[in-house]
Amino acid sequence: MRIHIATDHAGLEFSRTLVDHLTNAGHEVLDHGPTEYDALDDYPAFCINAALAVAADQSAGVQALGIVFGGSGNGEQIAANKVVGIRAALVWSMDTAILARQHNDANVISIGARQHTVEEAIRYIDAFIAEPFSGDERHVRRIAQLAEYETTGDIAGKGVNRPAPTEA
Repeated sequence: MRIHIATDHAGLEFSRTLVDHLTNAGHEVLDHGPTEYDALDDYPAFCINAALAVAADQSAGVQALGIVFGGSGNGEQIAANKVVGIRAALVWSMDTAILARQHNDANVISIGARQHTVEEAIRYIDAFIAEPFSGDERHVRRIAQLAEYETTGDIAGKGVNRPAPTEA
């Protein structure tokens, strides 16, 4: 499987360990940065680039997932979720890693590098990668509703409160 990763300075050392771990597990790993430590770097572009690559690969029929991480994982998850077609889940336990795939067909995992040991994070990532989407009708339906909202700004028949048009 192709795995796209991105971080900020808080996860830079972990990213090097993760690249080795995933490569040794037989995955093709593409690191979207950063490549060197900068305490003032900004994670959004790195994470968005990884998410864009996941979305492009999946659209092309390539099996791909993404891993983004930083101090808490929150901002990185938010950045990845700005990309159309991405369902990034903040993971903090084995249950959240597994359920992100089973129920949400998440295609990006976000982890707080300062919140977990390297060993814990790797266990969550391995579980996330290994877990298939359940395909249960209720989950498929809900994911389709998210995709509909993402592309149209509405979920037909579900009562989404659309903002009123603004006057120019």
